[in-house]
Order: sequence, then structure tokens, then C-alpha cells
Amino acid sequence: QVRPVESGGGSVQAGGSLRLSCSASGYSRGWNCVGWFRQAPGKEREGVAGMERDGSTHYADTVKGRFTISKENAANTLILQMNDLKPEDTGMYYCAPTSVLKCTYCPSGYCYPDRWGQGTQVTVSS
Repeated sequence: QVRPVESGGGSVQAGGSLRLSCSASGYSRGWNCVGWFRQAPGKEREGVAGMERDGSTHYADTVKGRFTISKENAANTLILQMNDLKPEDTGMYYCAPTSVLKCTYCPSGYCYPDRWGQGTQVTVSS
């Protein structure tokens, strides 16, 4: 089973931007529903952005209009562009490439991957 590798996190001030990347090479079955999750200290992991195989996207209300999910199929890379970051965006971010046919099959439209990666830390200061 493939373990995704996330990168691109860092420390920024409020209003700044970060671009997260996720590599999951070797996922021979291909991706269907993909997404990004985050986990803030002391809180449960939550889905923030998802994408169906047809390219349609959905976002948590807290990030809508600021985050954009995309994928580079040729490179098996999933991207999360995060703009206008806020302190409440602080947390560990994880990508979720899956073979689930449709995101709507999963709770709230966010499907868990077969294996979680190590994540990438995002810290936003005020």
C-alpha cells in the first residue's frame, strides 16, 4: 500500500500563502476521490478540501474561497494552495489519495486513504 508524502508546510504570518504538495507514486490503481485533511492540536482530524475524479471540488466552509485543491496526474501529485491564511488554519496537514469511486460515498465527502503519511506542519501567526 502506498504511503503519501506531504511537503510544503511552514510558518507564515496571517494573510500569507503556502502551497502543499503530496506525492503518492506507485498508486497503480489510480486515484478517484482525493482530499486534504488537517488536525489542529487537541482536535480531531477534519477534511478541508476534496476532489472527485471528474475534477469537481468541495471545501469546508472555513476554507472556502481561500484554499484550492488540484492534482497533477502525470506526476501523481496532489496540491493544496492556501491563501489568506489565518491562525486557525494552524495544524498538521495530510493528503488523502484514495480509490473510492466518489467522495460522496464517505462521511461529509472526505475519504480516508489506505495509509496516512507523516503530514506537513502549517503554523500561522497573528
